Amino acid sequence: NVATNYKKNPSMKRTIILFLIIFSNLTYGQIPNKLSNEEKIYGLSKFWQEVNYNFVYLNKVDRTEWDNQYKKLISEVQNTPNDYEYYRLLQKFCAFLKDGHTNVWFPKEIQDSILNTDFGDYRIFLTNIDGKAIITKVNKSKKDELPIGTEITKVNGLSTNQYINQNVRPYISTSTQHILDDWSIAYMLEGFIGSTFDLELKLPNGKIKSINLTLNNSEEKELYPKENNDIFEYGLLEKDIAYIALNSFTSWDIMGLFSDKLPEIRKAKKLIIDLRKNGGGNENIAREIIKYLTNDTIIYGSKSKSRENVSYYKAIGKYTKATDTLNNNWSKQAYLTYHDNYYFDFPYNSYNTANMDIERIEMPTAILIGHNTASASEDFLIYADNQENMTKIGEPTFGSTGQPMIFDLPNGGIGRVCTKKDTYPDGREFVGYGIKPDIEIKTKLSDYMENRDVVLEKAIEYLNGK
Repeated sequence: NVATNYKKNPSMKRTIILFLIIFSNLTYGQIPNKLSNEEKIYGLSKFWQEVNYNFVYLNKVDRTEWDNQYKKLISEVQNTPNDYEYYRLLQKFCAFLKDGHTNVWFPKEIQDSILNTDFGDYRIFLTNIDGKAIITKVNKSKKDELPIGTEITKVNGLSTNQYINQNVRPYISTSTQHILDDWSIAYMLEGFIGSTFDLELKLPNGKIKSINLTLNNSEEKELYPKENNDIFEYGLLEKDIAYIALNSFTSWDIMGLFSDKLPEIRKAKKLIIDLRKNGGGNENIAREIIKYLTNDTIIYGSKSKSRENVSYYKAIGKYTKATDTLNNNWSKQAYLTYHDNYYFDFPYNSYNTANMDIERIEMPTAILIGHNTASASEDFLIYADNQENMTKIGEPTFGSTGQPMIFDLPNGGIGRVCTKKDTYPDGREFVGYGIKPDIEIKTKLSDYMENRDVVLEKAIEYLNGK
C-alpha cells in the first residue's frame, strides 16, 4: 500500500515532500506579496498622520497608547508575510479608534479574493442572537441540512467566543458595542479564498454536527428565507396601513419610486416606514422624502462640527496654560488647538419648505429601525425627532455618521478618517450609542426559526391602537 511504499522508498518520500512544498507555495502565492518594507512603513505612517490631523473624535482617543501602538507596528508591519496580513494589521490599528466611519480597506486585488458567506456548495449567513452565532439564512438547497436556528459552537477547535475574541473582534472598526457584537459574528468566517474552517454545530433539535468548510465562490444564488434587495418596497397592510421600505439613500432613484406611490399612500390612514436595511447614503435624499410626511414647514437636521487646525495657534498653544484661557478667547483657541481639541461649528440652518408646492401627508406613522439603520438614515430620524405623529419601533441604530476623508494607501489600499461630528440640534450625541427606539422590540431565535417579523407585527398592533 501507499504507506508501506512511502516507508520503503526514499525517492517516493522526497517526491511527496517536494509536492507538498510546491503545493504549499502555490496556495500561499495566491496572496499578493508586493509591498516593500518602505511602502509598509509609509502606509502605516500615512494612516497615523491623517488620524492625528483630521480625526474628529481624536479627543476620545488615548493618545499615549495610540502612539505606542504606532511605534510597535513600525517593526511588526515589516515582518508581515504578505500584503493581506499587512492590511489586517492596519485594520487592527484602525479598530483602536472605535469609529464606524474610519476604516482601512484592502486593495481590490485582495478584496476580490476575500469571502465571508460563500463556501462552494454552501452559503451561510450568521446573526448575533443573544451572543450566539446563529445561522439565519442559507442557500435554498441546504435549508434542511443546515436549518435556520443552527448555532455554531466551535471554530477550528476553539469555542466560538474564543475564536471571535482572537481572530475577529480586534479587527473591526465600529462606534457602538452592539455593532461590534453583531459584526464579530456576521464576519466570523471571513477570510482569503481557500481558508478552511472546522465547525461544530448545534442543530435546533439539539444534535451536534461537525462540518468542514472552505471559502470558495458559490454558484447557487437563491437563499432561504428569500430576501428582497430592492431599494424601495410598497404594500398595503390590512385595510388602512400603508407600508414603505426605504432600503437605501445612495441613489436618487428612490425619490422617484417614493413619489410614484404618494397617491396610494395618501389613501391610507396610517403609515409604516421601514429603515431597518437602510445603511445610509445621501442625507439630502432623506430630507427630501421626509418633507412630504409632515405638516411642519420647518424641519431640523443634525448639527455638525469639525476640528480646526491653525498652525500658528498650535505653536503658541504649547506655551499656553489652562489658566491663561480665562476670559481670553485668543488664548483659549491657542490652548485647545495645541491639544487637538479646537472645533469649527458649521453654520446651522433649519430647512424651510413653506414655499414649496407639495401635497403633504401627516398620519400616525411607525418607523422601523434596527442595528443596520445607519448614517443618512439616522439623519432621517433626526429630522423626524420632533414629529409627534412618528414613533420609532425596533432596536437601536448603527450609531455612526459623519463625513469621511478618503485617501490612498500603498498598492491600491484605501483609508478613510471621519472628519465631521454630527449631533441632534440640541447637542445630544448618538454616534457611539445609536438612536434609541421609542418602543424596543428584539427579534428572538424562535422568531427567526418561524420566519416572523415581530417588529413589523408590533408596528401594526401599535397603529391599530391609534
